Amino acid sequence: DTAPDMAGALNRMRADHDLPPLPYAAIRPWVSHGAGALVKLGFGQDLAAEHVETLRLRYLDIYAARLCVESTLFPGMAGVLEALEARGRAWGVVTNKPAFLTEPLLQGLGLHARAGCIVSGDTLPVRKPDPAPVRHACALLGLPESTCVMIGDAARDIESARSAGSPSIAAAFGYVLEDDDPHSWGADAVVEHAGELLAWV
Repeated sequence: DTAPDMAGALNRMRADHDLPPLPYAAIRPWVSHGAGALVKLGFGQDLAAEHVETLRLRYLDIYAARLCVESTLFPGMAGVLEALEARGRAWGVVTNKPAFLTEPLLQGLGLHARAGCIVSGDTLPVRKPDPAPVRHACALLGLPESTCVMIGDAARDIESARSAGSPSIAAAFGYVLEDDDPHSWGADAVVEHAGELLAWV
């Protein structure tokens, strides 16, 4: 759950522009949509593209400086990972975050050495919803796509898995916008809490 640190970075940037902080609840659903989306949320949807890019790069600098201060695993996820490892099941990370953020974040959470693979947003020339990152992760694990389950909180995660030939689970406990419906993404299952994942896996 990286939302606390990502929201904090946006509000620090707003403070630099003499703007009041946005409520955490307003920022949280947007954090999986990338820095550009957060910048537009914080500074207006009608920003010129070059202005968005300038603010996006500044946001990433601020976020990178405080990457893993309040970020933590979602409730129940620590137990899920421990149970998978106890059963000899490999797990990994496929994210659209660039590696310069992904790697230190996972290290800060104590997960880097435990992950069977880490595929960042810039590991390949394409990102989710393209199926290539999921296929690459399966290859790194040495497992066929059909036996690897993708768990994600965005439609692009489920689309990436489906195109790769992997089953998928929609995590409704993640960063889901109010007008979005995880049940409409085409996942094989939808879970409301991380603790439900083991039964499906």
